[in-house]
Amino acid sequence: MHAMSKIISVSLLSALISACSSTVTSPEQSNLALDQKIRQTAQASLQAFNIPGIAVVAVQDGKVVLAEGFGIRDLANQEPVTADTLFGIASHTKAFTAAAIGQLVAQGKVNWDDKVIQHLPEFRLADASLTEKVTIRDLLSHRTGLGLGAGDLMIWPNTDKTSEQLLAGVAHIPIEKDLRQGFAYNNLMFVTAGLVIERVTGVPYAQYIAEHFFQPLQMENSVVGFDNLKPDNSNIAIGNIDYKGEVHRFPLDYLQDFAAAGATLSSVDDMGNWLLTLLNEGKSPSGEQIIAPEQLAQMWQLTTPLPVRHKPGQQSTHFRGYGMGWFVKDYHGVKHISHSGGILGMLSLTTLIPEKNFAITVLSNQQAFQGLTTVTEEALEQVLNLPDTDWLALQTKQYQEFMQHKNSFALKPADNKAAALPLKHYAGKYQDNWYGEVTIQKQAEQLHIRFEHTEMLKGVLEHYDGNTFVVRWNEPLLEADAFIRFTAADNGKINSATMEAIADFTDFSFDFHNLNLVKKQ
Repeated sequence: MHAMSKIISVSLLSALISACSSTVTSPEQSNLALDQKIRQTAQASLQAFNIPGIAVVAVQDGKVVLAEGFGIRDLANQEPVTADTLFGIASHTKAFTAAAIGQLVAQGKVNWDDKVIQHLPEFRLADASLTEKVTIRDLLSHRTGLGLGAGDLMIWPNTDKTSEQLLAGVAHIPIEKDLRQGFAYNNLMFVTAGLVIERVTGVPYAQYIAEHFFQPLQMENSVVGFDNLKPDNSNIAIGNIDYKGEVHRFPLDYLQDFAAAGATLSSVDDMGNWLLTLLNEGKSPSGEQIIAPEQLAQMWQLTTPLPVRHKPGQQSTHFRGYGMGWFVKDYHGVKHISHSGGILGMLSLTTLIPEKNFAITVLSNQQAFQGLTTVTEEALEQVLNLPDTDWLALQTKQYQEFMQHKNSFALKPADNKAAALPLKHYAGKYQDNWYGEVTIQKQAEQLHIRFEHTEMLKGVLEHYDGNTFVVRWNEPLLEADAFIRFTAADNGKINSATMEAIADFTDFSFDFHNLNLVKKQ
């Protein structure tokens, strides 16, 4: 556990950035100014947002402007972040999944608008009519009707479920809306897309991505799945969580179970070749056509709209939405393509401006997304020659307000608190149709809960009011305390329970609210 000191002030950073923002005339001078701005902003962001380590790669006009690490990759040994340090890029994996489907489309093996059941006959949603209609394009654009993060507890923060069990569970996840009636970010639909790739090619997803992307792009250290790391590669970033004023080391398996939705590990050195390929209409630095331009265009067109933003005195957004594996919007008159990724203790953010032949990826081993935003926005300001905004000051304020809210959060006591039943009445095995089994045991004078497919979800129940308890997880860094509300049958015996996250800052992948726990015994 470490608390990181604030060394570089916001005002000092502003002065440094201003010093390098004068008008330049040559590409070399422009790249130098961009390099300096990124370095200064990344270095300052370490202290401002309590981030142990950051890595950045920026490319423009077919060249890598900068690929470098800042800070430390592991609090335990204080080893530095380098351009080769591997981070979990989490949901940026979705871009590779969409690109892989694009390859198969170009080869005539699938079509974006094929029904999913054409390739996965066992695929089912809870609504039979939706099952018959859902297409691959729907899977990749978050518009299947499933809710935000619905079903993520099968894979978050980890699981012992097989791919077949995950697919079987999808059939029981509650449907939130009709097909193509709105955007709701859903990881399991990308896991399903990965299974489509496996079924069509006969090759495991991780192997397919390695053979068709990592190898031809010379992304030599990148892998899908923590288990696929080279045994001798120790240059790995370890995640951290800012909790109650201190940064706590929090090692995880980089979303091993998210597969095609978020299981990739990569470095900025490797990501540079990916960005160059994307900006070069899908052609790799060595000249190989990795993604057909027309399929890349499909991925980058708006498929599922999102609300536009208009705030007086600020830059307005005229269109915004999700393509396939990417968010798209307009930004100061140009097309802005991006995707972020997040696991417990680690974040990534990739942004492309094709009209300026520019792209940037920022990786960090802490959950302060404002830090990645600061580095990215300062770079975009330089590339697009925008009026100066003190992004560090702006984002630092937001981060401090969020941390103050999080650290001061307290559960409101129940009014006129009603007594609970004897604890033994709540103990037993409960079954949810999509997640599986949850066990509640009475030990001494306390109830303990265990999610049978999720090693990290073990905790104790504290009585709150009547038949409602608070689940306190054994690992507080999950920041996912939840209500569990038991219901009784007419005979007074407990027969079921529902759950709900308590805090508004709990990650949406803790989708406790989608559970319907029925008592088995």
